[in-house]
Amino acid sequence: MLSSFESIPTRERVIVALDCGIDEAFDLADKLQGKATWLKVGMTLFYANGPAIVYALKERGFKVFLDLKFHDIPHQVEGAAASATGNGADMLTMHTVGGVDMMSAAQKGAERAAEEYGFEVPVTLGITVLTSMNEEGLREIGVSRSVADQVAVLAEQAKIAGISGVVASPQEAAELRELLGPDAYIVTPGVRPAGSERGDQSRVATPAEAFAGGASHIVIGRPITQADDPAAAFERIVAEL
Repeated sequence: MLSSFESIPTRERVIVALDCGIDEAFDLADKLQGKATWLKVGMTLFYANGPAIVYALKERGFKVFLDLKFHDIPHQVEGAAASATGNGADMLTMHTVGGVDMMSAAQKGAERAAEEYGFEVPVTLGITVLTSMNEEGLREIGVSRSVADQVAVLAEQAKIAGISGVVASPQEAAELRELLGPDAYIVTPGVRPAGSERGDQSRVATPAEAFAGGASHIVIGRPITQADDPAAAFERIVAEL
């Protein structure tokens, strides 16, 4: 199934992960300004610097994917999603294993804050199975399903909850596109250009493979951020696509 994201320029579908300290994050942002559209702020960067990092990146013209993976009772997650939206997040995440009620609460919080602050409602994403996990890892936590089956079950819960889409490995993107339809966001980390090291990822694919499988957006970190010339590395990836 084709996705409705294919008309969007490729460079606007590549999210650069700033998994680093604040000085390096600002240096990378300055180098990628005018090239990349999206930057991802994860737990390490956000917990060290708070909402100020989101404000600073927004001021530089970027969209911010705030990847804090909410997982708590619905009341707490509703508040967290509202706070993240008020801070300017354009995309945020929660764990699908928190359940339908929790995800619905996150969507409610995001919508409420967007209306209050006059912002667009952020993209709300459910984490399915972390790309660092494999089937052995699932068995260790008591999940007997295959990775693909577990991802599908959790994605269905996200669909019922009414959030924007899911985060999953590119290996599951095609199945998820069929399950969730053409308009769902399917954001895939675990993307590595050909020849790159896997790092701590178990389920990986190249950028082209991820998009061909149905991903709406891909997340790439170290192949860009640790390159000698991050801007050139970003442009090479876009050119390959």
